[in-house]
Amino acid sequence: MRADSPAVASPKIVTVYPVLMAISVSHLLNDTIQSLIPSLYPIVKTSYHLNFTQIGLITLTFNIAASLLQPLVGAYTDRNPQPFSLTAGMSVTLIGLIVLGWAPHYWVLLLAVALVGVGSAIFHPEASKVAYMAAGAKRGLAQSIFQVGGNAGSALGPLLAAIIVVPHGQAHVLWFSLLALLAMIVLFRVGNWYTDHLRDVSARKKISVTPVHSVSRRGVVIAIIILLVLIFSKYFYLASMVSYYTFYLIHKFNLSVQSAQIHLFIFLAAVAAGTLAGGSLGDKFGRKYVIWLSILGAAPFTIMLPYMSLTFVTFLSIIIGFILASAFSAILVYAQELIPGKIGTISGLFFGFAFGMGGVGSALLGVLADHTSLEYMFIVCSFLPLLGLLTAFLPNLPGSRKIT
Repeated sequence: MRADSPAVASPKIVTVYPVLMAISVSHLLNDTIQSLIPSLYPIVKTSYHLNFTQIGLITLTFNIAASLLQPLVGAYTDRNPQPFSLTAGMSVTLIGLIVLGWAPHYWVLLLAVALVGVGSAIFHPEASKVAYMAAGAKRGLAQSIFQVGGNAGSALGPLLAAIIVVPHGQAHVLWFSLLALLAMIVLFRVGNWYTDHLRDVSARKKISVTPVHSVSRRGVVIAIIILLVLIFSKYFYLASMVSYYTFYLIHKFNLSVQSAQIHLFIFLAAVAAGTLAGGSLGDKFGRKYVIWLSILGAAPFTIMLPYMSLTFVTFLSIIIGFILASAFSAILVYAQELIPGKIGTISGLFFGFAFGMGGVGSALLGVLADHTSLEYMFIVCSFLPLLGLLTAFLPNLPGSRKIT
């Protein structure tokens, strides 16, 4: 039996929570490390004498390294499962961290973030596939548990950077190598479970799983394109917040670097909470409804944010982060159910596209900020969630599959 069939993903309709928690913790550690990169921007902008375009290029380098490889990794591991590729990917991230800590020149800094991006490209498709394998019937919840670990790590990174790196300098990034080592230990144990899971599945007789939806091939292609456009709107807006929110707060409200990073932590914590809510709500009420709410529902708040005082900006950032974040798990599981049997490929495509849009968005928005202003950039980005109107063209899918 092929390891990429939906039958492999859930040979038993049982949710394996210890594995989901382990993969979520590893995602937390991975994304804590990743989030150090934008957290260092105020420091490297000064020490390397960078402009906003060069800051955007750092994010672009990281996200391209992560995004281009992810679909390829996912497609390869659909055909040839690699249980211990997760540990190998984290080792590449560890090397990138070490280089980042001592990078003497801008091009070495770019090399470091590229290595961290490659580690991420190896990690995400297989980790998402493990979450699918362990999900049982709760696919939305499983992806949310996995994803919320990453969002929590993204929120934790700026806070730890404010405590450890900002006061003491870029070299203290090396302390985060301990997180990479811990993640390698956790992922090695996940790899053991993955190996046992494949062995268990291969001993079973073949189970045929057929999707109950009747969407045509053309309809599936159109739906995937719409979902990617929605990912574009979500991650372009998130790029504006992750890369430039601290600069915006420092420029407009005269906050210190540490205070601005704490505000970024608050926003990213809201993103983590919204991620956890989105998957379970999708399981219960339908993924299309969650996609509607999570993209289009953020628009009134994003449009208001550039005109508000600091107190209201903080409040609105929490609402925006929570609402926008609820989309990804619903979008990913919806896409997996559109194309059953290609879990790694779909995960790699959507994680890769999300990373790519974040990188391209950061670079283009940096150019826009250099040529206009940070305020104007945020006004332009505020209209992106209106693309959520395209959700109306997505076909309705049942929330389950029939096993015969």
